[in-house]
Amino acid sequence: MLTKFMQRPIFQYAWVVNDLDAAAHRWIDAFGAGPFFTARHHKAEGYYRYRGNPKECDLSYAFGYCGPVQIQLIELHDDTPSIFHEMFPRSKEGFHHVAILGHDFAADRDHLLKQGLELANEMWSGADVCYFDARPQFGMFVEIHGTSPAVLALFKGWRDAHDNWDGVTAPIRGAHELPKQNG
Repeated sequence: MLTKFMQRPIFQYAWVVNDLDAAAHRWIDAFGAGPFFTARHHKAEGYYRYRGNPKECDLSYAFGYCGPVQIQLIELHDDTPSIFHEMFPRSKEGFHHVAILGHDFAADRDHLLKQGLELANEMWSGADVCYFDARPQFGMFVEIHGTSPAVLALFKGWRDAHDNWDGVTAPIRGAHELPKQNG
């Protein structure tokens, strides 16, 4: 039985999509999200384990903010087994996961393990990241994204870009294409 499932607020909502750019433009047009920062054919910087095995799928990400919330879009490029394909076979799309920032990653990870959730995916991407299978309870996965100064600065840069964006200029950018800071 789940007691208090999450100890931290949700900071990100994520969708698997068929076309990253088209989905980003839908979010921009419908909700004023953006700009979106992309990581095409992303590879984990360190280890990657899916269900305990070293296996990484070919995927691209887009990250943008919609007000205070980070939106992640995920496009799959192959049929390699993954937490994404567990929910969506090729050419299907939909809501996939929520994420929390694990300011105490180990404690947050242990908390979800004690809740009886199955650890489905682990990786290093600027910080520790893991996904738990919460489909039996909530119909989705739950991500814990570790924090590091570099990760927090990147997320802040994306958020600042959203807060200062004119809604038109460069709606889709590379992952590290942040506006130059004055001063």
